[in-house]
Amino acid sequence: MTVSQESAPTAAQEPAPPERGPRPSRRTVVAAAGAVGLAAALVACGDSEEPKAGTAPTGGAKGELAKTSDIPEGGGKVFKDQGVVVTQPSAGEFKAFSAECTHKGCPVKDVADGTINCVCHGSKYDVADGSVKDGPAPRPLPAAKITVTGDSIQLA
Repeated sequence: MTVSQESAPTAAQEPAPPERGPRPSRRTVVAAAGAVGLAAALVACGDSEEPKAGTAPTGGAKGELAKTSDIPEGGGKVFKDQGVVVTQPSAGEFKAFSAECTHKGCPVKDVADGTINCVCHGSKYDVADGSVKDGPAPRPLPAAKITVTGDSIQLA
């Protein structure tokens, strides 16, 4: 009886690995992963419906924002295009604040019952000083500069 022995394949008998071209270096792989992460962070922080929270308004074109008679005593008015809310805490006293909630950056919606109100998450700010009256806002509204000349209110 003859026993055949199978021999191990030699290098000449093994199939050649497919041609792949040059492999990227570890540095290239790490840099690419970092670039993808950076791109994702920039997209997440880019323009959206919720602007960056807690920034003072930049203001628009200077000029009359409102007449003093447009701002109710104990209340106020939101000027969405200018990013500002103007209040009149007491007769003849006018204050202005950023119209951007310090919680998540949503624009405040209105002024009612002595508070500036954000409808996104329920934050409320005092009309007199912009301080937080009800959270989750972490900080008061930043003050904005206005000038009152006669019956005209202007962004400063």
